[in-house]
Amino acid sequence: MSIASIHSSNAAEADYWNGKGGQRWAEHYDRHDALLRPISERLLALADAKPGEFVLDIGCGCGDTTFDFADRVAPEGEALGLDVSATMLERARERATEDGLARFIRADATTYEAPPGEIDLVASRFGVMFFADPVQTFANIRASMKPGGRLAFACWRAARDNPWMIEPMRAASAHAPRLPEAGPEDPGPFAFADESRVRQFLFDAGFFDIDIEPEEFELDVAIGQGLDTAVETAMEIGPTSRMLEDQPETTRAAAAGGHPDRPRSARRRRSRAARRGGVVRHGDQSGLTHAVPAGAGAKSMPGFCKTWPLSFLTFSMACRRFQGTAWRLGVRVPKR
Repeated sequence: MSIASIHSSNAAEADYWNGKGGQRWAEHYDRHDALLRPISERLLALADAKPGEFVLDIGCGCGDTTFDFADRVAPEGEALGLDVSATMLERARERATEDGLARFIRADATTYEAPPGEIDLVASRFGVMFFADPVQTFANIRASMKPGGRLAFACWRAARDNPWMIEPMRAASAHAPRLPEAGPEDPGPFAFADESRVRQFLFDAGFFDIDIEPEEFELDVAIGQGLDTAVETAMEIGPTSRMLEDQPETTRAAAAGGHPDRPRSARRRRSRAARRGGVVRHGDQSGLTHAVPAGAGAKSMPGFCKTWPLSFLTFSMACRRFQGTAWRLGVRVPKR
């Protein structure tokens, strides 16, 4: 994909996902997919892909949800995964089977030109919050959809409602420079946090019939693999990963609450001792949206645990499991 095929307003995000951001995700895609599995299952249920349909999966990454949709539309249907990251798409193609039901294309959803009226369902798991102009992007997507098609996507709610993601970043900021302050509508994980804004730009793009309901999820940041995995996962997802990505190993180790040469058992003992200072679990919020004709769906993740002790390692251990709520948004597009 040439630079000309990426909308200029999306160039910075494309650079990030073709750089260290995409490399990091591709290296640990199995871990991330396992963590987000409850969200994926809810999105799949909301989207309700049917045999024979054509599904476009936006921001497909390493292909997890694209393969899920391909299974649901088999044997006559097809799922097409779209992403700007060559690194993640390479991993997706490595995972693809020979049946051809899941294909992948490197493209920017803001400028991608699919044949008009061809797509039954557009879906995304956390892949649509990074566009600079949501109205332009969703209007472009809608142009390729069949009358009465559906749109279902997952997105994060406000940062304040997802402290399980923000608290690690705050702890890491004691050891690494803070990220530049982002505006509430700037491209990024929390760009769709404002429900009224999501309703408005979907309506402006040609969607209607919006319905929102809260939902709850419980996710396991350790993925059943213990403390070290919990720490690594927390450092690889969201703002914390961007904060630490260019930092030396000594800084990353300090942010994780340990030293790279310190035995893991010693770090565990220190974490357990610190954790006795007190742990408080809170419900966390996120959002799920779905639209039709789009019918649209978006969804966000939840879960939050907080510890008073000092290190990011301790926080991650306490947050091995976290709970949260999500909201569901349904939308339709007029039949043409």
